Amino acid sequence: MNEKQIAAEYSINFIEDGMLIGLGTGSTVRFMLASLAERVKQGLKITAVSSSAETTEMARSLKINLIDINSVDRIDLTIDGADEVDPELNGIKGGGGALLYEKVLASISSKNIWIVDSSKLVKKLGKFPLPVEVIPYGSKQLFDKFEKENFNPVFRERNGKRFITDSKNYIIDLNLNEIDNAAGLNASLNLFPGVVETGLFLGIADYVIAGKNEGCDVYERQKKDQPK
Repeated sequence: MNEKQIAAEYSINFIEDGMLIGLGTGSTVRFMLASLAERVKQGLKITAVSSSAETTEMARSLKINLIDINSVDRIDLTIDGADEVDPELNGIKGGGGALLYEKVLASISSKNIWIVDSSKLVKKLGKFPLPVEVIPYGSKQLFDKFEKENFNPVFRERNGKRFITDSKNYIIDLNLNEIDNAAGLNASLNLFPGVVETGLFLGIADYVIAGKNEGCDVYERQKKDQPK
């Protein structure tokens, strides 16, 4: 069993009967969905909200009950993956292209859990390209601005064509190598006209479950108003 699968299966322990669950997107989440579907077959009663067309398709195929996000006020728990996680449990997400919907889902969730393999744990964010979702209109000019800022931007492509998100936007990946001030960068990027959302997920994860060898480590975010 690989580390992603170990973390994914362990995360199911946080799900209780009757919960409304947010479903993230990505390869680790696919393992979680398979495990969740088995628990549902065994009698676990949950309802779920999906963060992408990809997750929706898989969840429906596994007979997981989905409802529309606009029909709920609050989600009990969202389980998602991450591309990088630092020691403060800040992360970069969006490698799967669902960062906008994932961030919306996380914002209305009482608890957020990220499931990762041990390679995703880093001392400082930035080696993984930072996804920035942008509207197509004026995206070339926005790209040029990113170049002038030395963000080393690249339009994301898939199968030789410009990648299109579920919300019909583009993604520009910024190759930064190292991010010294994630909060400052996130704030400045959101000031660029045409930017919809960034892949910086700061202060969002409550727990990170990291598969490690044959087991997993569970990290809990320290709240600033609590003594460490």
